[in-house]
Amino acid sequence: MFIRTESFKQFLKLYPIVSTIIAINFIVYILTILPVFGDFIFYAGMSVNYLISEGQWWRIITSVFIHGGFIHVLFNMFSLFLFGPELEKIAGKARFITIYLLAGIFGNVATVVTQDPLYASVGASGAIFGIFGAFSALVYYTRRTMPQLKQIIMPLVVISVIITFLSPNVNIASHLGGLVTGFLLGLSYFSPKRIVRWRKK
Repeated sequence: MFIRTESFKQFLKLYPIVSTIIAINFIVYILTILPVFGDFIFYAGMSVNYLISEGQWWRIITSVFIHGGFIHVLFNMFSLFLFGPELEKIAGKARFITIYLLAGIFGNVATVVTQDPLYASVGASGAIFGIFGAFSALVYYTRRTMPQLKQIIMPLVVISVIITFLSPNVNIASHLGGLVTGFLLGLSYFSPKRIVRWRKK
């Protein structure tokens, strides 16, 4: 399910949204390491609570595509590469975009609400946790018909949450906010009644 066997060309064709998001994140990272100009992009786009509270709302969105180093962006995009394609295939392009973006956005909103005004953060982790949350909702609906999915997803979610609390310099609010957002969206998108309506169209 999460083992990628496609060629590069097949991956781009089958999962255009995941491919585009990965490309955007790496392009933005390259831009942020350019002399002078890179610092401007980084600091103009990062999530800073008091600046968001003062009206710089775009930071809630832009910070989802900015990372604090190569390992940071590599880890997040590798996670998206592994877990995003299956969700894009199951949910569809438009629903996948909303899960990813809204999880990232509401992860940042949770950060603004729960952290002090000087708290600053960057990264797509909240959006990645949104993917985990959406899969958790799918597990909820298929727990009797697809028990093997539960055996794959739930240990992954539990381990990810534990690592969140044990790792230093991690935005816990963003992770948990993204996870909850993805789960709630998944409950809506993967509702058996709604899926029946998709199939009738």
